[in-house]
Amino acid sequence: MIAILDYGVGNLFSLRCSLNSIGEEAFVTSDKEEIQKADKLILPGVGAFGDAIKKLEAAGLADLLREEAEKGKDILGICLGMQLLFEKSYEYGEHKGLGLLKGEIVPMEGSIPKDLPIPQIGWNSLRFTKPCSLFGHIREGDFVYFVHSYYADGCEESLAAVTEYGREMTAAVQNGNIMGCQFHPEKSGSVGLNILKAFCEGAVL
Repeated sequence: MIAILDYGVGNLFSLRCSLNSIGEEAFVTSDKEEIQKADKLILPGVGAFGDAIKKLEAAGLADLLREEAEKGKDILGICLGMQLLFEKSYEYGEHKGLGLLKGEIVPMEGSIPKDLPIPQIGWNSLRFTKPCSLFGHIREGDFVYFVHSYYADGCEESLAAVTEYGREMTAAVQNGNIMGCQFHPEKSGSVGLNILKAFCEGAVL
């Protein structure tokens, strides 16, 4: 059973539909007991980091996520949800994250060529940097769908894949049971479905 965390930030319906389409039972919830009972957790997210972490904390889900991570439960962050897994973000100020992964979230502005639009919106290919549980059913070079203006930096310990957008950008991360995709697997066609399938199968490296 997959719990998709509902804390007021995220494209929950399409994610649940994607999981259902590959035969996985998934439910959207903010109930702590249901989250604790779930086999795996997905943390979605769109919008601003500061607003999202405040909503997680207000709902009591930030500490719960840390507790479930400590127990070894598989957790997948998607887009902003992946960014929240890190120690801090510099999006509109400085904000403390969940601290489940080492690294910080920094702006693309100033680190990529000025002629490239921000946010990055569209399909980019993946280059693997280390074995990752999420990649069991896809190939290096496969394309996935990105929408973001900030990226994870200083995350060598967990870096699993990069994409090219004027420079190398963090695309996916994994450190044990904690995983993240900067891109949207639920919007990435068959490749994205295969990434979700691999997460559900649960082969933690």
